[in-house]
Amino acid sequence: MADGALIASDARRRGIALGSLGPALEVVVVVGGALLASAAIFSVFLLVIGHSPATFFELVWVGGFGSAFSFQNTLRRAAPLVLTGLAFAIPARIGLTMIGAEGALVIGAFAAAAVAIPLVTAGLPPLLALALMACAAMIAGAAWTGFAGWLKHARGVNETISSLLLTYIAIAIMFFFVEGALRDPASANRPSTMPIGRDYMIGAIPGTSVHWGLAAGIIACGLVWVLMSRTTFGFAARMTGGNPRAALAQGLPVGALIVACAGLAGAAAGLAGFFEVAAVHGQANAALVAGYGFTGILVAFLARQNPLAIVPVAILFGALAASGGLIQRRMGLPDASVLVLQGIIFVVLLASDTLYGRAKIFRPEGAR
Repeated sequence: MADGALIASDARRRGIALGSLGPALEVVVVVGGALLASAAIFSVFLLVIGHSPATFFELVWVGGFGSAFSFQNTLRRAAPLVLTGLAFAIPARIGLTMIGAEGALVIGAFAAAAVAIPLVTAGLPPLLALALMACAAMIAGAAWTGFAGWLKHARGVNETISSLLLTYIAIAIMFFFVEGALRDPASANRPSTMPIGRDYMIGAIPGTSVHWGLAAGIIACGLVWVLMSRTTFGFAARMTGGNPRAALAQGLPVGALIVACAGLAGAAAGLAGFFEVAAVHGQANAALVAGYGFTGILVAFLARQNPLAIVPVAILFGALAASGGLIQRRMGLPDASVLVLQGIIFVVLLASDTLYGRAKIFRPEGAR
């Protein structure tokens, strides 16, 4: 009897230990399975059009991680995805599905470029000018998506639709000024704002060709993780996301939390826009509409809205983007083939959400 009790007690302890790790293991298994399923579906697609899946994935590895140059190219592509991934993950913690990071990035980038014109013309010290540009970009992005959050709280407008429509308005506003009042007369072929100049560009991290936007994104992920996991604000946001009516009953300022989370998301995307202007393009033009905001949605989905997981996932998608040119040259496939793979991953990830909670192995009886 004593031996039986000891065995049962040991089994319960093992169940509790597995139960504490169960949810994390479940995420790893489901997400990993979704990636493998996506690769299998895409492989069938490649076989149908007469190309080798093994060659494709080998080129993805070589183009994304095969050399120091490739890896740095991957990190450059990942830099804006880290911040746009945050722009989706933050509102998701409070139960909002906001897909307007592209618009916040564009309006933030445009604000940074517009503010730079008088600052550069006046010869303001570069460090001060860049700080003001970053503030303008973050404020513009925060106001843009914060407005969508306010519409959700005050008028019950669906945040997914409003944030998407605001994206197209942001792009239209940028084009209106870039092709009109703020157009640089020297930009004949591609309408652009006045270039900020080499002295006002943000340089690369020493020893690399990767700009400081990646470091800013990693720091932002760490700060958001602390905010959402270790503060009363984060607890209130999670509670509101879980049950808004219960949060209201407990006296939480649900409206302010919604607008604040939406504003933080926009600020992250606006910061990404600032780095696109100050570290990549040097001016505002059509190149800013690169789809980073929409890819950030997929990054956040794959990371399960975990700020710390966003960084490695963004690097993965940065590698896919970085390998596009190599795939085009070696296999004769268009760059859009990488977008096809991303779309398959997104659909499979959405479908895999139905698998959570179904496998009892991740929630042993002893852990309940």
